[in-house]
Amino acid sequence: MNDSAPTSPIYMDYNATTPVDPEVFRAMRPFLTEEFGNPSSGYALGKRAHEAMDHARLAVARLLNARPGEIVLTSGGSESNNMVLKGIVDMTSPPTCHIITSAIEHPAILNPALYLMELGVHVTILPVDRFGRVDPDDVMKAVSPRTALITLMLANNETGTLQPIREISRMAREQGIPVHTDAAQAVGKIPVDVEELGVDFLTVAGHKLYAPKGVGALYMREGRSLTPLIHGAAQENGRRAGTENVVLAAGLGAACTLAKERLTADAERIRSLRDHLQKRLFAGVEGLVLNGHPKERLPNTLNVSVPGLEGGKILDAIPLLMASTGAACHARTVKLSHVLSAMHVPPEVGMGALRLTLGRGSTLEEADRAATLLVHQVIGMRSGRETTHAR
Repeated sequence: MNDSAPTSPIYMDYNATTPVDPEVFRAMRPFLTEEFGNPSSGYALGKRAHEAMDHARLAVARLLNARPGEIVLTSGGSESNNMVLKGIVDMTSPPTCHIITSAIEHPAILNPALYLMELGVHVTILPVDRFGRVDPDDVMKAVSPRTALITLMLANNETGTLQPIREISRMAREQGIPVHTDAAQAVGKIPVDVEELGVDFLTVAGHKLYAPKGVGALYMREGRSLTPLIHGAAQENGRRAGTENVVLAAGLGAACTLAKERLTADAERIRSLRDHLQKRLFAGVEGLVLNGHPKERLPNTLNVSVPGLEGGKILDAIPLLMASTGAACHARTVKLSHVLSAMHVPPEVGMGALRLTLGRGSTLEEADRAATLLVHQVIGMRSGRETTHAR
């Protein structure tokens, strides 16, 4: 990824997934070999596994400014999100339950919400402004006596736009309404403090912060409870049954420890690279459009549109650049992303979206190469020249 050769690939899809950090892998390795014990076993091998689980839980808690007992280790962001939405509803009853969310949430929120609607739950899906932000006043206007949960993401995965969660949580707390935030994209990129945010539940996804795929966490404020999504034995203090995956938990713990140590330095460096890339692209591509908030966004995320062109075709012609678009392909048709659609981005603009997300492995040389390749490709496509596989 850091190879400076002109034909080496450029990875700019860190919001999709991150590589496992070497230190994370080293922390996991013993539990793949000699430390194979079951954390529920009473002998030394099992006790060491149990201690590893406790250590991982503590590392997650320290990163979030939470207590270890408030952390539930899960299989990832989707499980954590489902656990909150379905667990809240199960503690009441669907016809008497109301959930408030937004139109730009990840499918791991929107699809469980749609499922719950089929069971009779009333779900309010709030609009966003042109930057992709929810208005806190709209949230409070949507509140009813039946409102059991407000769930809004902290940072959007496509545009990086940050939501005013702290303000919304403060207003919700005055009415006794629990707040959940899907912080999968935010944790490890910006400071995430559950006390400062004032949330009751918060989702963490390991593979967004240099841990493996298939592991995550749910912060559950002390005093809050949920019906478990998985029933069985009493693991995770009875909140998530199943023999614990010590290997992945160790990886998540190590990743959280690294994130806490490196957060400020990483964010400053990556923001500088992102801003440099943005400056190069806007200087080279006429009519380029920024999607998302210009300031209130993740330091690593740049989402821009080339009006009149398709983002997918631009990237297809640059195989060296690994990035994402603002459109999804389903059954041979290309559809504008629900996030850009909710932001009222015109199709002719949104279909030309490119999501360029940077990370620890990103370099200035890569940012310059990516800018050169993209500018060259766009100019060529606009003029009708064949520039496929541009280097």
